[in-house]
Amino acid sequence: MNKLICTLLLAAATGGCASDPAPNEQLRLTEQAMVQARSVGASEQTPELAMAEQKLQAAIVALKDEDHRAARLLAEQAELDARLAEAKILNAKSELELAEITRRIARLRDQLGALQ
Repeated sequence: MNKLICTLLLAAATGGCASDPAPNEQLRLTEQAMVQARSVGASEQTPELAMAEQKLQAAIVALKDEDHRAARLLAEQAELDARLAEAKILNAKSELELAEITRRIARLRDQLGALQ
């Protein structure tokens, strides 16, 4: 009985040590997020996108070193940084559009006031 328990515990322990699979899908998602961020106007001068680029490069290095766990974590962080860069750019554009609409409304009010 003890032999069986020891064998099961050993099998469970060695099974838990299996290496993580290569994060190919996560790397693809990260690249896609970076392309999307660039398409809305983020550039290397955008701090979040620059950080995403650094983390993606570190993920690629970790993947080459076969440290799949670190590669996955870095790629996930890079994806989130790229999405943050995209969100900040879109937010800034929305704020500019809102300011322009507010100016137009004020001008229309002035014109309507002049007519009365």
